[in-house]
Amino acid sequence: MKILVVDDENLLVKGIKFNLENDGYEVVTGSDGMQAVEKASNQDIDLIVLDLMMPHLDGLEACRKIREFSDVPIIMLTAKADDMDKLMGFENGADDYLTKPFNILELKARIRALLRRSGTTRRAEPENRIECGHIAIDRDARNAYRAGELVLLTAKEFDLIELLMRNPNRVYSRETLLNAIWGYDNSSDIRTVDVHIRRLREKLEQNPAEPAHILTKWGVGYYFTF
Repeated sequence: MKILVVDDENLLVKGIKFNLENDGYEVVTGSDGMQAVEKASNQDIDLIVLDLMMPHLDGLEACRKIREFSDVPIIMLTAKADDMDKLMGFENGADDYLTKPFNILELKARIRALLRRSGTTRRAEPENRIECGHIAIDRDARNAYRAGELVLLTAKEFDLIELLMRNPNRVYSRETLLNAIWGYDNSSDIRTVDVHIRRLREKLEQNPAEPAHILTKWGVGYYFTF
C-alpha cells in the first residue's frame, strides 16, 4: 500500500517515512499543497497524510482539490488545536485530524483504521447492496449512488451512511457515532458528526433542506429511515 506524506517540515516527513516504511508501506513525499494535488492525481495512492499549514497551497485547499477527483482517505496534521480548524478540515474532505506534536504510534493506528475502513482489506459480505428510493450503497465496492449516479464520498462519510442504512430507524447519539466511526469519545468533537451528516444530506438527499431519509431526532441524534 502506498501512502503520500506531505509536510514542509523536512525532519518530520523523514521520521514518518522511516516509521511507515518499517511497517511495510511504500511512502512518497511532498513539501507543499501543489505537490500533494499533483502526486495524488498522478499516482495510485491509498492514503494521504497532509499538513494544514504549507507554502504555495495550504492543506485545506489541497484537500478540497483532491476531493474533486478522489475519495482517498486523508489525515490532516496541524500545529493548531482550534476546533474551527478541525471543522474546516472536515468541511474540505478530511477523514481524520491529528494535532502536532503527536505520537507516531497513534498516527500509525489511525492509518491502519482508515485503510481498513476504506476497503483496502475489506472482505466481501452478504447483502452488499442496500437501496432506499434514490439512495443506494454498494458495501463491497464502497460506492454510493444518488438516483443511479455515482456520488463521491470520503471514507468517513461512507462509514457513516453505511452504519445508518444497515440499522434503519435506530437513533444514534452524536457521541455514539463519534465513537463508532472515528474511534474516540470526546464530547468537544461532536460537531464533527453534524458536519458529516450535513455533507451526506447535500450529496445524497434530493432536497437537503428537507431530508427524506437522513433524519434528526431532536435532542437525541440521527437515524436513517426507509
